Amino acid sequence: MEEENPKHAYRISDMLEDDKPRERLALQGPASLSNGELIAILLRVGVKGESAIQVGNRLLKKFHGLRGLYKTPFNDLQREHGLGLAKTAQLKAAIELGRRLTIESPEDRPAINSPKDAADLVLYEMSILEQEEFRVMLLDRRNKVMETNTLYRGSVSSSQIRIGEVFKEAVRKNSSSIIIIHNHPTGDPTPSTDDISVTRAIIQAGKILDIEVLDHLVIGSGIFASMKEKGLCFTN
Repeated sequence: MEEENPKHAYRISDMLEDDKPRERLALQGPASLSNGELIAILLRVGVKGESAIQVGNRLLKKFHGLRGLYKTPFNDLQREHGLGLAKTAQLKAAIELGRRLTIESPEDRPAINSPKDAADLVLYEMSILEQEEFRVMLLDRRNKVMETNTLYRGSVSSSQIRIGEVFKEAVRKNSSSIIIIHNHPTGDPTPSTDDISVTRAIIQAGKILDIEVLDHLVIGSGIFASMKEKGLCFTN
């Protein structure tokens, strides 16, 4: 779809000064803006009958939030009223930058001091996966993230996970501890019986190898469960 002619569109510049997303972002910071307002800044101009903010909110509602916009194919999004090639590219690029920010080089990541610290590094990306993934986060003696490796994709069960593979990179790179992470594509992060069984086996192997298993995080739809916090398998 061709982008709307600006002469017939609702512009951010037509809004009252205090209501302009760009000005508010400059004065109050990006955290002060809603997702719809942030999208409006990317779009710059709306369409006849809709401001850029209204277009942003419409897209968020139709595609069920940022995760939906991330997952929607480029060509499908481009056909939406008020977008077009250039705006779709801007929107996709901005969302991709947000995803990449969560997987920056380990040197830029903070130390892991809580389950949330670890979850924040993978939640954005793993929440929108359509199949299961099993990952291992390696940490050094200061609890700094060394790297996060994906071991399995698809249906992950205790019968498929090889304990030796879980610790292979940790042993090779002299990691002091690990955090194991996997997602539930259903969106419900409640640990299953199989999750508990796998975790127990990995913890026992870690004791033999002198590599501590700090936690097992289960990622759902924008939320996560820490098996350690739930008192499953882990003891103080």
